[in-house]
Amino acid sequence: MSEVRSVAQRGDLFGQRIREHCAGQPIRRLDVLVAGCAHDEPLGLEHIEIRATGADEDHPAIRRVLAERPDLATWSLGDLRSVPLPPRAFDVIQLSFLLERVKHAELIFDRLLQSLRPGGLVLLRMRDRRSAYGLLDRITPSWLRRLLWRVLVAPGTPGPLPTVYEPLASSDGLHAFCLSRGLMITDDERNLSGPARERAIGSAAIAMMSKLTHGRYPASHDEITMVIRKPQHHFARLL
Repeated sequence: MSEVRSVAQRGDLFGQRIREHCAGQPIRRLDVLVAGCAHDEPLGLEHIEIRATGADEDHPAIRRVLAERPDLATWSLGDLRSVPLPPRAFDVIQLSFLLERVKHAELIFDRLLQSLRPGGLVLLRMRDRRSAYGLLDRITPSWLRRLLWRVLVAPGTPGPLPTVYEPLASSDGLHAFCLSRGLMITDDERNLSGPARERAIGSAAIAMMSKLTHGRYPASHDEITMVIRKPQHHFARLL
């Protein structure tokens, strides 16, 4: 069952699930794939060594962020259907605001999962296409998004990035995907984190979109936060 929680609680959730994952296991180092390098702070976990590898689409805004991310040991940019991702190489995938801005999202997610070790975790954050924020984001023309970006978001926020919002970029889409692959969703929450909310005009536009759709696209959240576990052995299609 989904919940709406704060950003601070979300961060605690991810840290808690990783600590539980590492408890009782002889893990000397946690190998993390950061898929979506434009967002999220590095995972800061005491007493756990982390080696982070980045992967993302090749975009000028993402390149600028990568130049300022010393936490990444290595990184690759390009078509995520073909960038080098060794199989079963990572304990955790930090999947941050990527699936809503790429084409072939299911193929990309499948490929990321192939690089995850059995029993590994996906820490997912994604803008919800079924929210008022997501609807406004995907119907706004790209030229207008570029024009409004500096007005609506805080300085230094990377973007504007592409808006694709395939069906996977929704709660129903993610649940169907995980069910078909035998993946376990251990946590499913809703959060408010869209950068356009930081300005009154952005918040007003989101509220109006919700009203115009009679609440079918709610303004109560814009982010889906999930923790997904890959099974150890099993009947899943991807192992």
